[in-house]
Amino acid sequence: MLTLIHAPHSRSTRIISLLKELDALADVDVRTVDIQRVGQAFDGDARNPHPEGKVPLLIHDGVEIWESPAIILYLTDLYAHRKLGAAIGDKDRGRYLSWLSWYGGVIEPVLLLEAAEISHPYVTATFRGPQELHARLIKALADKPYLMGDHYTAADLLLQSPFAWFPDSAPQDPAVQDWIKRCGERPSVQFAAEYDAALVA
Repeated sequence: MLTLIHAPHSRSTRIISLLKELDALADVDVRTVDIQRVGQAFDGDARNPHPEGKVPLLIHDGVEIWESPAIILYLTDLYAHRKLGAAIGDKDRGRYLSWLSWYGGVIEPVLLLEAAEISHPYVTATFRGPQELHARLIKALADKPYLMGDHYTAADLLLQSPFAWFPDSAPQDPAVQDWIKRCGERPSVQFAAEYDAALVA
């Protein structure tokens, strides 16, 4: 049995979108919880089993999977027939894993440090900076519509997601902007937005 611990309008919204892409929502018990929001008092939510009180958290037959890249990899492997990832043995598997890891290791820290106006040579040397992040995306999307080539994958879903929340952090390159728009207009993204809106109505 699959259970998703979810909070509306949070990082777990992209997992709702992924489940829609995978046609897997009917297989999942989605449990809504409250989480810490910036600037709001919060005493925790006992319904949330995540050890840090965060979302998303996926539970499969009692085993917890946390962190968005891990959850996305797990689900795209579990539903490999939907071809939203790159299966074990696929020649593109390494590239797919690299994009998922790059999100957690580079995109999240760089964007958060930029928003907090924190800069230090150690930080830049470790995580890179906005310029390097932008250059990498510009190069990757210069001659193809998606990160993995001609077809949309969960790597696009994950890496595009922060730019939907923070559009000013995105490269102003036309190809990257087109990619952000193209990914954001997918029916699964619209579905996830409406799903969350219904939860908080």
